[in-house]
Amino acid sequence: MRARGRMRGYPRPRLWPLAGLALVCCGTPNGPSTGGGGPNQLRVNHVLLVLEENTNYADAVGGSMPYLDSLAGQYATATRYYANTHPSLGNYLMLTTGQVLTTNDLYTGPAFTQDNVVRRLVAAGKTWKAYAEDLPAAGDVRMGLDTGSYLSRHNPVVYLSDVQSSPTQAANVVPFTEFATDLAQNALPNYAFIVPNACDDAHNCSLATADQWLRTNIDPLVRDPQFQQDGLLLILFDEAKSDSTNGGGKVAWVAISGKSKPGYRSMEFYQHQSTLRLSLEALGITTLPGAAASAPAMNEFFTP
Repeated sequence: MRARGRMRGYPRPRLWPLAGLALVCCGTPNGPSTGGGGPNQLRVNHVLLVLEENTNYADAVGGSMPYLDSLAGQYATATRYYANTHPSLGNYLMLTTGQVLTTNDLYTGPAFTQDNVVRRLVAAGKTWKAYAEDLPAAGDVRMGLDTGSYLSRHNPVVYLSDVQSSPTQAANVVPFTEFATDLAQNALPNYAFIVPNACDDAHNCSLATADQWLRTNIDPLVRDPQFQQDGLLLILFDEAKSDSTNGGGKVAWVAISGKSKPGYRSMEFYQHQSTLRLSLEALGITTLPGAAASAPAMNEFFTP
């Protein structure tokens, strides 16, 4: 968030809603729906996504990740959100192109030419970056790269022809170390795809490790006053570990924003194409790639 006049401010804490208590929620308990459309169309200047890995909803919610739980309790969360497929790459592509495109995690090209989030951002004059932990070097857009703790299949923008064919766009793929610098200098882009390494996203390490990474690296963003005013952070998982319901299984999804309904829990059915729709519409972009164009809107999570 381009924090103008950053000050230290802390969101008022709220407790996670407990079973048996009245909850703020809406939606139908069974079956897909058209989602939470209506008047609460979110508009912000900055959208950031953080993707975690391979975890069933029940394992991520309710104790294994206390920091993420605290965010879900304070902000808004989806209780019927499902990944689209297995394994990882197809879900990441759905989040950026509105299509699965491949289910081969070892895919090395050619780059996908389908409409995508980068194309829509550039056309709208928006800035973007992918902040990838342990990326070997800025601008490294090699597909199928597996080196150290960096996995390119968790960094979907490198599979897009818009990035592969343009040195200008490739330069927006940067090491995660630049994130703290950009936050401190009030220089975050309009759209950011944040890629923890294969340990810190719970792919190879514990949920406790992933949760601590979020607390250490993402909490400064959450506490930033300007972010609270004009930002949206989405923390979600790419796919479930041992669940294939609706393609990729039920996963956790949390929307953190000063405009999120406090303590809100949705019972509507959503998948990654709705997150893609929200990511672009929140920035005022109405031409949407692939399945995002017809996906249920996620307006219900936000105040008017």
